[in-house]
Amino acid sequence: MLSRALLIAAPLLAAFAAMSLSGLVPLLGPLLVALALGAVVANLPFLGTETRLAIGDVSRTLLRVGIVLLGLRLSVTDLLSVGWGAVIVVIVTVVVTYTATCRLGDALGLDRGLVTLIAAGFSVCGAAAIAAVQDGVRAKQRNVALAVALVTVYGTAMILLLPPAARLLGLSTEQSAVWAGASIHEVAQVVATASLIGGSLAIALATTVKLGRVVTLAGVYVVASRRDGADGSEQPRAALVPWFVTGFVLAVLLRSTGALGHDVVAVADHVTTLLLGAGMFGLGLGLRARDLWPVPPRVLGLATASTLVAAGTSLLLVVGTPLIS
Repeated sequence: MLSRALLIAAPLLAAFAAMSLSGLVPLLGPLLVALALGAVVANLPFLGTETRLAIGDVSRTLLRVGIVLLGLRLSVTDLLSVGWGAVIVVIVTVVVTYTATCRLGDALGLDRGLVTLIAAGFSVCGAAAIAAVQDGVRAKQRNVALAVALVTVYGTAMILLLPPAARLLGLSTEQSAVWAGASIHEVAQVVATASLIGGSLAIALATTVKLGRVVTLAGVYVVASRRDGADGSEQPRAALVPWFVTGFVLAVLLRSTGALGHDVVAVADHVTTLLLGAGMFGLGLGLRARDLWPVPPRVLGLATASTLVAAGTSLLLVVGTPLIS
């Protein structure tokens, strides 16, 4: 068994490596790369089960701290500065996408935990949302990995599809940026899409709208954990609001006070990615390649439908909201 220091260092080093590797292929993102690294290590013969489980436990703690720091990326003032029209787009899109995904997934007879993970990831903020709600729904590691992979693939596809679609529809730069921020799953994917839409203004607006969706993470966690206990199971429910979700909300409020300097926020942003990456590496340690392939057609159908709901709902709201021009 590794020492405590090595158990902590292993996922952090893996996350750092993932951040470096993702710089070579930006569309993949550091969280997916970290998950893939964990899966590779998990399938190596020299890593014992006891060590793998111990690193996984440490990684979960690092992940939760990362979720807390994720709140420092958000400011209520920044969100409100984009206007109430964008706020309405964010709230309605999250609610409709989450609800529709859950109902369709249940109708398809898919695993309840997997459906909830996909609903959270596709409606809020991709891999970070999936990682946040996994404890609340007591999800299987295979389902967590599958949901993360799908949210990454579909979000990446949106980078290529949304800008030409926005031009075809005759949307303004502001409308296109809000649409991207309200419909695409990962923050990095939103930034990439906005850069294709039109410069720094589009990037700033799309990112702010996207981070507005991240604000809903705490509420979605509560809803997801309640949904998991709604099937009559005798298993004990997760805590209504766990410490890391409370910490996330407090971090948002702290950022909103303006007390943190730009340098502090910039450092916290990198640390957040590092910790989330360490958590995803830990998730990857519980995977076997044979568990992820082939992807069931019904799961692909649900992911496709969820993406279309998010994109369609936000588009209708963007076009129909007079406050966004």
